[in-house]
Amino acid sequence: MSKAQFKKKESTSSKISDVQAEVCSAPIASTDSLDDVWPEWNDGDVYREKWDSGKVPEDPKKPPVLNLFFEDPEGRISLPASLNVQYWRRPTEFLVSMVPTVIENTHSFDLVSSNQHLLHSELMRWIISEIYIVWKLFHHREVSDHYGWKPWEHIYSLCKPGKGHVPLFNSYGKYLVRLFWMGCWRKITVDDSMPFDKDHNLLLPASSCRAELWPMLLAKALVKVMNTRPLSENVNRNKMAQLSDEIGEFNFIHHLTGWIPEFSPINYVCRRKTWDFLQGSIPEFIHKSPKMQPKKSRAQLRWSLALSEHRSHRDTDKGSPKLVVCASFYPNQLHDDPYVYTKMADSSEALRRYNLCLRHSHVVLLTQTRTCPLVLPSQPPPEPQWKLFRKKSEKPVISADPQIIPVSEPEEFIGIASPFIDQRVKSPPSRPAQRMDKWNVPKKLSYMPHLDSIPEGAENEGREPIDPDAAESDVNRESVVEEVEVPAEDNKKKDDDVVSIVVMVKKKLPPPLSRLLVFHNSETYPHQAQKSLLKCSYARGTYYLCVDSLQPSQILISFSGLLRWGGIDTTNDISATRCPALLQAAPFHWKSRRCQPPVVTIETNCSKATVLNLPEGRHVLSFHTYAELGYHVHLCSKTPFSFGEEDAIMSLCTKESLRFSEKAKVIMRALSKVVASFHDRHGQKPHIRHSLEEAYSPKQTQLENWQVQKVFSLAVYHMLCDALGREMTPQERFAVLALTADPSLLARARRPHSPASRQELKPPETWIDRQPTEEEVKAATVLQAAFKGFLVRMVCNSSKAGTKESIRASAVLSDMWSKVECDFDKHAASLLGYMFELSDRETIIYPCQMDEWTKVVFTDYSVNLPDKANSWILVFREVFFFTKETLLLPKVYSPVSYSRLHVINNDTGEELSKLITRVPPLLYQPNELGYTFVAEVVTPESPPANAKWTLRLTATREPLPKLSHVPPLNTFAVQEFQDYYIPNNNNIICGYTLKVTVPLVGTVHFQTSSRYVKIRLSILEQETVVASAIGQGHVVIPVASFLPNEEKEEEEEEEEELIAPSGAVEENQHTPPVQEDEIKVLDDSTDEDEESSTSGKSDSEDDHLPPPTKAPDHRYLLRAEVLHHSWDLDESQLAFAHLLSFKETQVFFPEELMESVSATSGSDEPSTDTAKGNRKGEDDKGNGSSSSVSREETGLDLTKANYTLRVAVDKSQAENIVVKKDVERIEQIKAIKRAWEAAEPGRAAKAWQLRLNWISQFYPPKDGDIPVPEVSSTESDDGCSPIPPDAPSIPIEQLLSIVVPPLDYTPFIRTKNDTPVLLNAEMEESQRKKRLEKIQAYQMERDLLVEERERKATTRRERMQGILTQYEDQQTAMVQEQQKFHDMRTQQNQKSNDTRKWLNNRIKRREDKLAVDET
Repeated sequence: MSKAQFKKKESTSSKISDVQAEVCSAPIASTDSLDDVWPEWNDGDVYREKWDSGKVPEDPKKPPVLNLFFEDPEGRISLPASLNVQYWRRPTEFLVSMVPTVIENTHSFDLVSSNQHLLHSELMRWIISEIYIVWKLFHHREVSDHYGWKPWEHIYSLCKPGKGHVPLFNSYGKYLVRLFWMGCWRKITVDDSMPFDKDHNLLLPASSCRAELWPMLLAKALVKVMNTRPLSENVNRNKMAQLSDEIGEFNFIHHLTGWIPEFSPINYVCRRKTWDFLQGSIPEFIHKSPKMQPKKSRAQLRWSLALSEHRSHRDTDKGSPKLVVCASFYPNQLHDDPYVYTKMADSSEALRRYNLCLRHSHVVLLTQTRTCPLVLPSQPPPEPQWKLFRKKSEKPVISADPQIIPVSEPEEFIGIASPFIDQRVKSPPSRPAQRMDKWNVPKKLSYMPHLDSIPEGAENEGREPIDPDAAESDVNRESVVEEVEVPAEDNKKKDDDVVSIVVMVKKKLPPPLSRLLVFHNSETYPHQAQKSLLKCSYARGTYYLCVDSLQPSQILISFSGLLRWGGIDTTNDISATRCPALLQAAPFHWKSRRCQPPVVTIETNCSKATVLNLPEGRHVLSFHTYAELGYHVHLCSKTPFSFGEEDAIMSLCTKESLRFSEKAKVIMRALSKVVASFHDRHGQKPHIRHSLEEAYSPKQTQLENWQVQKVFSLAVYHMLCDALGREMTPQERFAVLALTADPSLLARARRPHSPASRQELKPPETWIDRQPTEEEVKAATVLQAAFKGFLVRMVCNSSKAGTKESIRASAVLSDMWSKVECDFDKHAASLLGYMFELSDRETIIYPCQMDEWTKVVFTDYSVNLPDKANSWILVFREVFFFTKETLLLPKVYSPVSYSRLHVINNDTGEELSKLITRVPPLLYQPNELGYTFVAEVVTPESPPANAKWTLRLTATREPLPKLSHVPPLNTFAVQEFQDYYIPNNNNIICGYTLKVTVPLVGTVHFQTSSRYVKIRLSILEQETVVASAIGQGHVVIPVASFLPNEEKEEEEEEEEELIAPSGAVEENQHTPPVQEDEIKVLDDSTDEDEESSTSGKSDSEDDHLPPPTKAPDHRYLLRAEVLHHSWDLDESQLAFAHLLSFKETQVFFPEELMESVSATSGSDEPSTDTAKGNRKGEDDKGNGSSSSVSREETGLDLTKANYTLRVAVDKSQAENIVVKKDVERIEQIKAIKRAWEAAEPGRAAKAWQLRLNWISQFYPPKDGDIPVPEVSSTESDDGCSPIPPDAPSIPIEQLLSIVVPPLDYTPFIRTKNDTPVLLNAEMEESQRKKRLEKIQAYQMERDLLVEERERKATTRRERMQGILTQYEDQQTAMVQEQQKFHDMRTQQNQKSNDTRKWLNNRIKRREDKLAVDET
């Protein structure tokens, strides 16, 4: 180095050192939303990007700022603790004597020698090593420069986007970097402000050309992406753990290339599997001379074929490799287990042999594998020909010791490439001035960072070991690793070049590598699918995957999670560090209530991938994703698949699987050949029938062959019936018997649901209510045996060529099979489906039967939700009928959170069981009345607009349940009743009567103002509970059937006449009743007496007549009760309830009291006159309700305890139902009070005055109040004693709240004796006699009871003895009958023997006669 250069460096360093250092804790601009997330890359946006400042000073009086720099709106990047940032500088500030440029050397670069002070940081080592790995992959000898990857091409500044662009230096400091993030290429904006430490060292990688900015800008953008990963802030951890947490699962190759990273921990227990994977993924070392190659085993030949195929695929696209395999190692954490320290020592020793350090982890590239010796053994000289004749055999060595045959271990080596091999990690220098000199002296040396694999047999020339211990390790390396490292033989490289070393790591050494990093190029996969979601908090998603293939398939699943963005940082919470982004994939079946365990689980803070291996067949998996702010799911495969929402996947599962269709076609083709063989004149060939048996006979099953054959024959019969669309004729049935060769098919092939089969099963009219005799049974048995034998012979003859049975069956089968071939695939699927249906459900016949779980048939019923806030809505109520046993899953899709579905069996009236709040998959049996599906929703405060509610019914196969009528019922009329809750001793909230004029079905819903109240809602008919439900806060009876009350019109008119007088009294309650009312009451009583007297006469006269049939009286009562005293009211609510209870039972009020009541109750409660007027008007209309209706009209005070009752019926039947409040008890009390007042007018006023005066004694007087005078007994002229003017005016609320002391009821209780009496001998004797009488009475009663028991026991014994005697008699009779039968059989046998002897004798005589004639 010249003196001029030295002086120049000194001057520059002095300038930089005088600059005041800025503190790195500058405010960081934070964002609280994801609206400003990095946008997707678009060349048009880059072309229109503004690269200058475009800023104007805020104060026009101030002079414009000359040096305006771009400031990153997202703030400065955050570096790990190993890089202590002290201040930030722009390139124009620390490159004083140089002209900054983005890229200077476009052919090579060196990031190792100039960044020795950064190699102690794990983050910087990973950035440098991964940039080198990508450079090597795109710049090996097989790839031309046209396909080469250049790291500076990720940076854009003052240039047009395109391939091969060159970014320029921007004095404004604004740069765009193109990186892959969250599933797509993103535009990331950075500035050129660079961090420095206290020793003035640049804390970002720099190349050997100090004026180049691309390494710093690219590393800054990568660190910016890495800052989206939350960092743990546990200060109690050791320093080693903090350093090893700088990277975690983050990698930079994914963001530089878009390749999908798969992390696989190296398990050295299963190292054979790992070795096989490496042999199939990376190239294998092969000697150049093919003649000297050693012989390979079969496994090695198989792997070599796979590698050749892999290379052929790789050569097709030389620009981007399909698979890249890397490895990494991490320092082990501190642990109490001593085995961990042993493992650390072994790993560290293994890495030191290759000049690597365990504490300084980074990524290494796996370049090749080697299974052959590095140096081929020398061939022995050829033997002369004369030695080959009569070659001497070697004599075995006889020894007493056991001979041990040496076993040679296979040679298995892995080649790795790393830029940090033989690189010592040095500490930064102590003089900051000398470090700053490097920034001012440009070096125009070119560096080639090639990571080419180097032959292991070359000599180590021209290199001096940096480490003093390296020489010793090199000497002993041959015996341990067998020629571990060699230099590269490249004469074009300069002496200052950084040479990448490739070492061969032997597999038997201690495991230094901890995991494999496999990068998959997604562009090489023909089938891909992606899903993304970015939200401000709690991004959740559920997706479904469907794979249907005849071969095993592999699915590459990549998952990226966003947990930190700007001001939205979840790492401040301790629990947030324990919630990484999560993806779980599990097998899913719509018809199963059991949750399957997940087969894939990915937890990551950045991006991670795994490979899912699936066997052949159709598989459906559910993917559940969760992340704090957002996620991205990317699936790749060479097998076709579908990934998306539930609707899209379910539509695919309605078809048959590929395995099912293929198996069905194979069986159907074999069956077609058998049908065609009937036309052959040479007869059916045995091999055709054998091929059919092989087609439908499973290889591995629990069923026997004869069982499978019977199932197949029956399935063929049903399939042909479906093809014909009718029942078979006798000729067609015989043809099917000939086809299946199963004569017993007709006994099993009954279709009970068809009308023809039911007609055949119906007995003749002459056999109805008649039992066959023994002779008839024997005759029928003989006929059946004869017919069976005849049928078997005909079936056997049909398989012979030329017989009339064969010709007839051939003609019929050809006619039937023509209809089958019209839709071959449909009937093939029907045949296999019938085999699965007719066999046992738990028995697996074929492997494709497992795909039936994914086969679904579904239908949807949608309803538009009304835009009502905070209201209960009955959405759907319909009856479904099942024609066959069906496994069904009803599922609700609703935009409202509270949505419930109820399923009721109409035959039993019971609701089917639920799984929490959902109806699980159940097996529905056919019934007479069907199943009612009822759905309800409760809308929130802000209901969604134009929302749709959908019910989906999912089953395995058709037919689906049918609706009772089309279209489904979804319009209802709801009668709503609201009122206040008044506590009572019976805990009854309310009661409403219900009457209908026609039979109808309704839904009853009850809701309270407090959601913590436990309620029982019941429907009573004649004091009998017909339906009941229990809930908390609200309760619903989904289905309630109501029948009309068949009453005569005359009875209704009589009831109206009885109600009319009460209405009149209610209207004129404040005036003294006229005499007519009193007389009418008396007349009513006399009429009742006359009726009772006449009724007795009529009863005596009509005793001989039959009792009249009385029509059933259907009177329904809706009652709500509070359970467990769960509705507690506060003081204000309780006082308000007492006021309402007092008003409901009062009939006669003075005017002053009415005014006080109306003033006390306030505007929320109407006056009594208004309430009663409303009741009268409603009674006239016949639309029943009590004061609750008036409160509805005026509005309830929602702060008081209240309830709401809703009754929903079909809108067309709204006029046929009448619901009234049950006020029978209150009306009875009022009627008693009216009668009491009518007997003596003026009683009510007197009683109220006395009550008021008595209660006022306990009312504390206030200042200015007049003392209460005594009540005068004088009456007014009108016969009523009004309230005196000086009576106290006590408010009604205070009147009810007065605490009255308890009364002394002692004077009114009659005692036994006024004075105590001494117990004498006479009294004792009388008491003793009473006790004796009681004892004697008890003994008499006991004796009677014992006697009765003995009598019953004797009766039982006699009955048992009679039964035994009867049994013995029957047994004796049976023995006698058996003896008779035995005698008859003996006689018959004797007759048969005699007949046989006679025939034999006759035949013998005839033969003798013939013999004599012949002679």
